[in-house]
Amino acid sequence: MSDPMLEIRDLRKSFGGITALDGIDVTVDQGITGLIGPNGAGKTTFFNCISGYLEPDAGTVAFDGTDITGDRTPGIVREGLVRTFQIPRELADMTVRENLLLAPRGQSGEALTSAWFRGDQFATDERRTREEALEMAEFFELDHLLEEPASSLSGGQRKLLELARVLLTEPEMVLLDEPLAGVNPTLEAKILDRIHELQAQGLTFLFVEHDIELIMEHCDHVVVMHQGGKLTEGPPSEVRSDERVIDAYLGEEL
Repeated sequence: MSDPMLEIRDLRKSFGGITALDGIDVTVDQGITGLIGPNGAGKTTFFNCISGYLEPDAGTVAFDGTDITGDRTPGIVREGLVRTFQIPRELADMTVRENLLLAPRGQSGEALTSAWFRGDQFATDERRTREEALEMAEFFELDHLLEEPASSLSGGQRKLLELARVLLTEPEMVLLDEPLAGVNPTLEAKILDRIHELQAQGLTFLFVEHDIELIMEHCDHVVVMHQGGKLTEGPPSEVRSDERVIDAYLGEEL
């Protein structure tokens, strides 16, 4: 059995007198893992502590065997762990193409001296970046919108653009924060198809979503958070019949 992609132990985070994460332990293996929980369970704080947007008060976060606890977001992205946001953060005044061109990391042109002293390499990298951006736009069926401002995209298209930008960083694992919220059924199906295609190519996903049926249908493993801790985890068929999970969702049958 392969080592886990993500291993979180005793993760804790408080804001003043409010405990958001109360010693949560989560292990994420390769594949698609769903993360669910009632509003206020701590899911967003959990993602923020893993991805470097917040520093945990205690506990450890290990990604692919490397301790990344308390690291800032750029370093975590370089390790191969990236996230999307519930509300996409595209650069609205730039075109779809320009948004995609900014995403790949390690471009020669990021350093002014590289552009001066390594002109040939800079040109080669620039050409490769443009080709990769076009391929990604085609993969997500955004290529007909490349010259449109990102602000003109629909909510679903913005979600596709954000996922495309994330993938251009060449990650090993993606944290998906409600990637289907506000998305129409057609684009929802398209996004889910893309996630499964990418998982088949070796990418790992941790997937937060309020639609429990969707999580149960599309995830290999499900983790349930409640009041800042882990309530339970397991295969979807087991989680959906767990009385503690049903109680946490106010008695709704899952």
